[in-house]
Amino acid sequence: MSTNRVLALLELLQARPGLTGAELAERLEVDVRSVRRYMRRLEDLGIPVEAERGRYGGYRLMPGYRLPPLMLTGDEATAVVLGLLAGRRAGLTVGEGAAESALAKIQRVLPDALRDRVGAVEDMVGLTTRSAATARPSGTTLLTLADAARRRLRVRLAYRSYRGQDSERTVDPYGLVFHSGRWYLTGHDHRRGEVRTFRLDRIGRAETTEEEFPAPGEFDAVAHVIASLASVPYRYEVEVVLATTMEEARRRIPPTVAALAPADGGVRMTGRAERLDGMAQVLAGLGVPFTVVGPPELREEVRALARRLQEWAGQGPETLTAEGGEQARPLS
Repeated sequence: MSTNRVLALLELLQARPGLTGAELAERLEVDVRSVRRYMRRLEDLGIPVEAERGRYGGYRLMPGYRLPPLMLTGDEATAVVLGLLAGRRAGLTVGEGAAESALAKIQRVLPDALRDRVGAVEDMVGLTTRSAATARPSGTTLLTLADAARRRLRVRLAYRSYRGQDSERTVDPYGLVFHSGRWYLTGHDHRRGEVRTFRLDRIGRAETTEEEFPAPGEFDAVAHVIASLASVPYRYEVEVVLATTMEEARRRIPPTVAALAPADGGVRMTGRAERLDGMAQVLAGLGVPFTVVGPPELREEVRALARRLQEWAGQGPETLTAEGGEQARPLS
């Protein structure tokens, strides 16, 4: 059934009440049987349609009936509710309480029968994904930046870095990316003279200027954000050679954790880490032999992790050699 024709029928009933089935069929360019089917669809949606008896009887909406401003089928309403619930859980929604108020408004405009069924979905569906405990950016900021990126207009930002330092930035916005519960803007930062990545929840103000900027060509905003997250200037620069294939390494290591490149005897993994004990755990969990190139402190953390695992497994302490250039076997 054509949704567009059902909506067109509804518009005709509002604008020209009393049209006969034949007249409606002519305007919709369908047969009378299809018109009757569309009428039943409107009734299923809770819209009362009256049919006058007789050969020349027409159709009209029930007197006094006020059409709600939003018309959704059951599937459409369910899709909207599920999208809002999942988006709220993942951190995709913007603004404080925006998802809750949107759900409430949708409930108010739905027909009674559909409202109850959609409410059951909201009440009874559980999500297994972890709730995103991240700050929500302003919806105004997101809309402003999206519009500026599409129109290729330069923006001015009031931005606070992760160190808490406030600054004013002039940026050519190339694109917006949602990743792991956070919104990011990527674009050319005129202050730094290079493409940078900004977290939307750290943008205090975003203003569009009238200055246009040239299109960035075949720029991949998602790829740039992922690469920039892997190269965040944490305390330690890590380099490890994995004794595995590139395909297997990509399957096990997210691009936001480290960069991967072919190397003699395996795959070279480079990245940055604030804590080396966490990196040692990541390496141990890969399940493949690896060679720690640097830093030397990472080798010590691998040794310490191996001793802890052996102790917890009830085994006697053994010396794990992980000197530079030697391989540390999978810890299992």
